[in-house]
Amino acid sequence: MTQPMLSVLAHPYTSLHPVTKGPGEMRERGREPGTALVWCMGSRYAASLDAVADRPGGMSLLVVLPPGLEVALDRDVRMAVERSRPHGILPFHTEPHPTDLAQALRRPPYDLASDVTDYLSWRGLGIDRETAHIIRRIVDLSAELRSVSAMSRSLYLSRRAIGRRFMSRGLPVPSHWLQMARLLRVAAKLQNSEATVASIAIEHGYPDGFSVSNQMERLIGHRPSEIRERLGWEWILEAWLRQEAEIGALTPTLTRGSRPTPDRAPRRLRRSTATQSS
Repeated sequence: MTQPMLSVLAHPYTSLHPVTKGPGEMRERGREPGTALVWCMGSRYAASLDAVADRPGGMSLLVVLPPGLEVALDRDVRMAVERSRPHGILPFHTEPHPTDLAQALRRPPYDLASDVTDYLSWRGLGIDRETAHIIRRIVDLSAELRSVSAMSRSLYLSRRAIGRRFMSRGLPVPSHWLQMARLLRVAAKLQNSEATVASIAIEHGYPDGFSVSNQMERLIGHRPSEIRERLGWEWILEAWLRQEAEIGALTPTLTRGSRPTPDRAPRRLRRSTATQSS
C-alpha cells in the first residue's frame, strides 16, 4: 500500500498516522514534543507544499523524495524542498518504515550553528544579519566555551555591548543563548548514545547530571529522560523560545502566533544517511 502524502511520526515512533483533516490537525499534533511531519512528495507534491512549509514551529520535517533518477536535476523539486526546510531527506520508497524515519529524526545537526539560525529565520524571528551572525557564533562557540565572559572575549565584544544589542531587539540575554546551545549538544548526545546522563553532562562541561537536568528543566521545561525519548532538536529549540516568551525575554513577532514564515530557504540541503528498508 502506498503511503499517504502527509503523515505524522510521533513517540514511540512505531507507526505513521496519515494527516486527513488538514492544517488544523497538523497544528494539534505538532504540539507534542518530538513529532515529525513525513512528506512523501510523489508527483503531486505541489498540492501539499504550502501546508508543509507552514507547519507548526517545532515540528520536524522528513522528506521522502519522488521516484526517478532525474529528481536531483529537477529544479522545482529542489526549490520545494528548500522552501520546506527539512530535518532530513530520504530516497523514494512506497512505504517508508517508521524505524528508518526515526533514525533520520534522531540524527544530530551537521552544523548546529547554521541549523539554529536557519530555523530562527524560517520561524519568523526577524533577526538582522549582524545579530544573526553573533547568534551563530555563540552556538558555534558553545562546543568549547562555558561562560559568557569567555564567549564575549572570543567575539571581541564586551558583555555589556552584546547584552544591549540583544535587549534592544527583544531577544533573550546572551547567557541564555549559550546555555541553550550547550543543551542542544547534550540533547543530540542523549538521543544518539546509551551513555548515562551523568557521563554526558561531564563530557559537555557540567559538574554532574543533576546540573544539566536542572538547567534543562529551567530553560526548556523538560528533563533529560524526555529529551532522550522524544527525538529531534527543533522541538527543543521551540520549547526554549516559548519559555523565553512566557517570561517576557522574547518579544518579536514570533511570540504572537505559532505560524512559521517559510520565505527564506536554508543554505544547503542535507540528504539523510538513514537507509530505507526494502
